Amino acid sequence: MRIDKFLKNSRIIKRRTIAKEACDGKRVSINGKLAKSGDIVKIGDIIEVRFGNGELKVIVKEIIDNPKKEQAADMIEKME
Repeated sequence: MRIDKFLKNSRIIKRRTIAKEACDGKRVSINGKLAKSGDIVKIGDIIEVRFGNGELKVIVKEIIDNPKKEQAADMIEKME
């Protein structure tokens, strides 16, 4: 699954266009490498997203195409 779609489906970012802009703005990385919006996410990947002055680091646990709200939380596991 594309990183921009994954960020939207897992509800890390609200809209796919904003997720694409975050990737293009070099604020998203997959396994330590800067991500482009078309990069593919796999189970076990570590995603880092930088928001303003904060940062969110998660592990991909599951990939679901059209998750319901309850399923979205199961797609990721937050790291410290």
